Amino acid sequence: MKSFKKLFTSKPKPHIPESSFKIGGMGSLKVLDVIPSPEDDSHKLKKAFQGFGTDEDGIIEILGHRDANQRKKIRETYHQLYNETLVDALKSELSGDFGKAVILWTYDPSERDARLANEALKSKKKGIKHLEIIVEMSCASSPQHIVAVRQAYCTLFDHSVEEDIVASVPPPLRKILVGLVTSYRYDKEVVDTDVANLEADRLHEAIKTKDLAHDDVVFILSTRNFYQLRTTFECYKKKHGNPIDKDIEKSGKGDLESLLRMVMLCIDSPEKHFAEVVGTSIIGLGTDEDSLTRAIISRAEIDMMKVKSEYLNIYKSSLDDAVTGDTSGDYRNFLVTLLGGKI
Repeated sequence: MKSFKKLFTSKPKPHIPESSFKIGGMGSLKVLDVIPSPEDDSHKLKKAFQGFGTDEDGIIEILGHRDANQRKKIRETYHQLYNETLVDALKSELSGDFGKAVILWTYDPSERDARLANEALKSKKKGIKHLEIIVEMSCASSPQHIVAVRQAYCTLFDHSVEEDIVASVPPPLRKILVGLVTSYRYDKEVVDTDVANLEADRLHEAIKTKDLAHDDVVFILSTRNFYQLRTTFECYKKKHGNPIDKDIEKSGKGDLESLLRMVMLCIDSPEKHFAEVVGTSIIGLGTDEDSLTRAIISRAEIDMMKVKSEYLNIYKSSLDDAVTGDTSGDYRNFLVTLLGGKI
């Protein structure tokens, strides 16, 4: 439930020195150098849920500084200690965009994406934007992740994500998406330039004849490893004069063209794709909180520092400042925490 505690108290936020944190890789998530035990974290979370109101700051301080493996241990330990799931406890205590963000963050990443994919496929809203999560989990994640998402989807919903794509997405979009979600790409940096040149020509022919859902296009985009595909896109530009996404854009303005441009951007530069997701979610009238939440939660442990850099290149402003200026309250504090900022 919404907290009333802040109306009556002004409890100082817990202070942890910056030197106590570490950031892994290109992610923005700050994790403590010395992590409390899952038992300690579980007890503190339970305490945050008890009493008059909810201690949102305490929840942010714990979950906002734990990586996926640490959050998994907390989920397991909390369930063992209190005979209820942490997610159920959070659902009963939190609401709105803040609640949704914390719950999505608390899920295992594969379960999170499976639930987001199901929500998108069951949505009454139709169009390319609601399919972003399907493309992202297929083209901006590891092969192991998409397999884990498919397994989680089957466990959660008693049928496959492919079945739901076929049931809810019109052709020829479904052909592209089924190919992407069922692929298992090689994940090492192995490139054959001869193949790249041949397939660049094949893609050019498909674009020229407006046969964008040709079997060859689906095969190339859904089976080649990301390094191979990036080389293919480079060969395409050298041989045919334009970036491949620009030629697709010239060939038409329909959903298929939009979907393929999204696929190619996620493959070629996932950080640019997510920078644009953040930008379009906050620029203009209103805020698309669902897209903003998904982008930050999806990339906080992966490449958010690259996303921030790309955002600066595109919009000539700071992603952190944009998020801070367009959100408020506990929701803003949680997103800023995941972005590595201070609240």
